[in-house]
Amino acid sequence: MSRDPLVGTTLAGYTLLDRVGEGGTATVYRAQHETHGSVALKVLREKLRQDRTAVARFVREASFGTRVTHPNVIRTIQTGEDGGLPFLVIEWAQGELLENYAKRNAPFPPDEVATVVTQIAGAVYAAHAVGIVHRDLKPDNLMYDHDSRTVKLLDFGIATATDVTPDQRLTRAGFFVGTLMYVAPEALSGEVVSPAADQYSLATMAYLFLTGTLPYTAKSPREMFTQLLSQPPIPLNKAKPELQYSAAVEAVVMKGLAKEPSARYPDVNAFAAALAEALESPFPEESPSAGFMSKMKGLFGR
Repeated sequence: MSRDPLVGTTLAGYTLLDRVGEGGTATVYRAQHETHGSVALKVLREKLRQDRTAVARFVREASFGTRVTHPNVIRTIQTGEDGGLPFLVIEWAQGELLENYAKRNAPFPPDEVATVVTQIAGAVYAAHAVGIVHRDLKPDNLMYDHDSRTVKLLDFGIATATDVTPDQRLTRAGFFVGTLMYVAPEALSGEVVSPAADQYSLATMAYLFLTGTLPYTAKSPREMFTQLLSQPPIPLNKAKPELQYSAAVEAVVMKGLAKEPSARYPDVNAFAAALAEALESPFPEESPSAGFMSKMKGLFGR
């Protein structure tokens, strides 16, 4: 792999120490600043710098980041352009991507599920409160520090304002954005979605944290698209025969996964609160799941 030419250079006073990741629109570097210390610095990918829509998305992500202030949202430090390079500086978060943690550790203990989902809901609700729908809520967009059980929402890359007008949209009508495994059914039309779409994505993550699987078993994007539109999700208690939750836990998760946005909870915080309450008594009496989770906890030292 060739050396990244930006590593070792200074951009707007930030020394780029190493490249730590690359997404669809930006490359992420660990950087050092005399005042801000260690930070994450995102630079728009070279192939997109002449793409007006990509540049507009990047600038919009930066503006959304400055509008949302919450302990579970990555803090935006600075945005700008230097030498023709649009950049975004955010705080350096401890931990690892929640996606990687979940792959190794799901299903999580019920109390950890409640803690994680409640924090994500708080972060997303803060965005909703200032008129922003995330549209791409998934474990890969969240940083998790297991030692402190702290979650941080990383970006607003394809978020949209709830009051956006048709001529301000960056996604053409009829085209959807997001990740199929976590996207709400109503988003597939490509029309502007409501905050209820983020609740669906959060319920999908809760399902994953509780079972280690997803509510649909599609083998391809085409099959997933069809299932999302025409089939109900697999009931929570049918995900794994050996893992049975109480009827209350299953009911909360499946309500969050309702196909009709109006059938879900009033907001993400209401969903998280209902799930946390149900998880106080997570298993039915005589359920083998309680013993199963005890073994899991011992196995992973949690």
